Amino acid sequence: MNFEDDIQKSLKVLQEGGILLYPTDTIWGIGCDATNTEAVRKIYSIKSRTEAKSLIILLDHIDKLEIYIKKVPDITGDLLASITNPVTIIYSNARKLAANLIAPDGTVAIRIVKDDFCAELISRFGKPIVSTSANISGFDPPIVFSQIVDEIKSAVDYTVTYKQDYFTRSKPSTIIRLRDDGMYTIIRD
Repeated sequence: MNFEDDIQKSLKVLQEGGILLYPTDTIWGIGCDATNTEAVRKIYSIKSRTEAKSLIILLDHIDKLEIYIKKVPDITGDLLASITNPVTIIYSNARKLAANLIAPDGTVAIRIVKDDFCAELISRFGKPIVSTSANISGFDPPIVFSQIVDEIKSAVDYTVTYKQDYFTRSKPSTIIRLRDDGMYTIIRD
């Protein structure tokens, strides 16, 4: 299967409210339409994870933040440009997302992807995609595709073939909590 085939099949699954197993700019992830509450619920179920523990949202471009965040802090662009690793930022005042993705305090974690597959998929889908590590809650996230357990593989609607044979060691993104006033705290480096 090639890149374009995987994009087309992934788009169909997302549009139908299904769940993907796909490569991200960090590690393999489980994803769905970030505006579809039922699809998000399925991901929590697959992972055996409580909805009180938030998931990450992926976007393809910084300009789209203003759709899903009421006020994007001025420092955001500089902050993203200054960090070379993939970085997830927790923003206040989330909106237009599935309610079970927004934390009780109104925050949401968003990463602007640099990965070619993710960026293309999100761009064509036209909405953000959920990204959470492809593991059962409480277990280590898989570093490569071959480490993903069958329980996860059999629970999704489509598994992307692109990059399944990549063996580069990846790690989760840096996580930063960014306040509306531009002050920030590094949560995970």
